[in-house]
Amino acid sequence: MRQAHPVERAVGIEYYLTDEDGTGGHLREEPEDFRVRELEQFEAEPVDAPAEKYPHLLVRVTLRRWDTNDFARELANKLGISRERVSWAGTKDKHAVTTQLFSVKGIAPEDLPEISDADVEVVGRTGRSILFGDLAGNAFEIRVREPPQPENATAITDSLREFGGDQVGVPNFFGQQRFGSRRPVSHEIGLAMVRENWERAVLAYVGNPSEREPEETQDARKFVDETRNWSEALDRMPGYLGYERSMLHELDRRTDGGEQPASEADFRAALGELPENLTQLFVNAAQSSLFNQMLSKRLERGLPFDEPVEGDVVCFADNDGPEGLELPDQDRTQRVSADRVASVRRHCERGRAFVTAPLVGTETELGEGEPGEIEREVLAAANLEPSDFEIPDEYTSTGTRRAILVRTDLELRQDPLALSFALPRGSYATVLLREYLKSDPEQL
Repeated sequence: MRQAHPVERAVGIEYYLTDEDGTGGHLREEPEDFRVRELEQFEAEPVDAPAEKYPHLLVRVTLRRWDTNDFARELANKLGISRERVSWAGTKDKHAVTTQLFSVKGIAPEDLPEISDADVEVVGRTGRSILFGDLAGNAFEIRVREPPQPENATAITDSLREFGGDQVGVPNFFGQQRFGSRRPVSHEIGLAMVRENWERAVLAYVGNPSEREPEETQDARKFVDETRNWSEALDRMPGYLGYERSMLHELDRRTDGGEQPASEADFRAALGELPENLTQLFVNAAQSSLFNQMLSKRLERGLPFDEPVEGDVVCFADNDGPEGLELPDQDRTQRVSADRVASVRRHCERGRAFVTAPLVGTETELGEGEPGEIEREVLAAANLEPSDFEIPDEYTSTGTRRAILVRTDLELRQDPLALSFALPRGSYATVLLREYLKSDPEQL
């Protein structure tokens, strides 16, 4: 193993699994360099099914340079309907060509508008909207541009196959997108929320400058940290940082232009200026950073990822997943006692079970043995317990478990260097790609 990039270590990813030098190069020079296609797991009735029984029109959309949320908003605007009537299963990257399902409530196929850089195919009708997570996974076709050492890809692939068995395998880290590639702070905000330190949560978002940001942004954030002068900070904060400005405005208003010191209630109200789904993502990022740390420590201790040891908790396979894709069902779990290690190991070898680590929440039961030691060590270092994830204002998380290994049948092509593979829902393509490029996460 070799040490990871400093930005990755800040979010708990301490190592590259492979020792080989990376290929280098860069991604997404053109959207066509990064193609993503959903592996669908959502059935529809025929398009001529009665609309009163099946009010949601299901469409398959191929997008070029479209953020998923922005496309949904544009579609709703052109239809003249509420954005809440448009739903999808997974958020995709803007700098890509993506194919995914959307459902739209209460429209007919002939109502669908023309939208630039969007090809829309009607799939059918459904009785409910498609929900986040209503997919099995994603298939990727990715080109690496101008890699200085493309020949290294073969040795990297061999090392990943050794780790994953007969398939390429990597630790199932949460990728940098979960935290921010340029300024990874979402987990810091979430950890402050879990500790109910609302002042720290706000300042981690509004202040807390990063040398990777534009100079004017760094200066404005530094001014916040040094002065707590909300009114002048608002004047200095660039206009494109709308959320930061909203929070500063609320603090300025609640402190009468800085005449009074801000209280914890004021900071909590300022955080409330953010969309609720964003603040919930901060808590999720906190859980994700703890999970990444647990995987890094498992690597340090040399514990296996593809089979259990005593004290592990495994989950079982989702039998409804598409053929060839290992799809864990994190709701079906079992603790591995000493007398069950051998039998559960056989299930893992056959792709029927997967070793897990916790996304810690109020209902989390930690592992035993050495895996449990790791989980408790990470929580102790963060000065947290599962019960701390009981947070006011609907931010509470009960927690779940997540497979620690992700494997795939990868096809590697040279000249140009390109990779094709599929991953289950919730796993990050960049976690695999980082092993190949070994570059700044911002370039992935």
